[in-house]
Amino acid sequence: MIMRTYIVLLGPPGAGKGTQAEVIAEKMALQHISSGAIFREHLHDQTELGKLAAQYMDRGELVPDDVTIAMIRDRLERPDCALGALLDGFPRTRSQAEALDGMLVELHGAVKAVPYIYVPEEILVERLAGRWTCRSQGHVFHDKYHPPKQPGICDEDGSELYQRDDDKAETVMRRIRVYLVQTKPLIAYYQEQGLLFQVDGTLSIDQVSASLLSYLGALEDHS
Repeated sequence: MIMRTYIVLLGPPGAGKGTQAEVIAEKMALQHISSGAIFREHLHDQTELGKLAAQYMDRGELVPDDVTIAMIRDRLERPDCALGALLDGFPRTRSQAEALDGMLVELHGAVKAVPYIYVPEEILVERLAGRWTCRSQGHVFHDKYHPPKQPGICDEDGSELYQRDDDKAETVMRRIRVYLVQTKPLIAYYQEQGLLFQVDGTLSIDQVSASLLSYLGALEDHS
């Protein structure tokens, strides 16, 4: 029986996790499983799990772990995950990680590696808080990385650029700090198992990809 390979990718908002998840999944022929996408699918399709999650979300409450884990299990049991998967956005807590380990044993697999894309907080804030969006078509610009030719005006359609609430510095800082606090026990959990691999997320996208793929490739060679 083929042992399935599961990779848990960690990284705070602004670390470039989504981009790297796509690269790793393609190179390693694994499905990229985003917890956010799974939630949206269940809510959109109004599945039993989706309806249950919506009840909590409508009350402004966190969706219980058992509902989230059931959604993840439903996705991992599909045929396209026969070789394993790259998990992005799950687990978020130590208890979820422990539940995942138990689930994967039943699916004849295990978490093989946990890459963590590390970026200092001040750089994360710079990356996220410099974004501006055009009111007309939603084109995105950045103060440093992709500035408009004329301040406050979209290059594409001439409409006004504005900053979404999610992109304002105080909101960005709060999101990052909440992530770091919540993820600290999770990082410790995977460190204890010798699965955590930290990557310097301040490098270029290609350099981060190369570091990740080199590490994961070496693991495959020794498996």
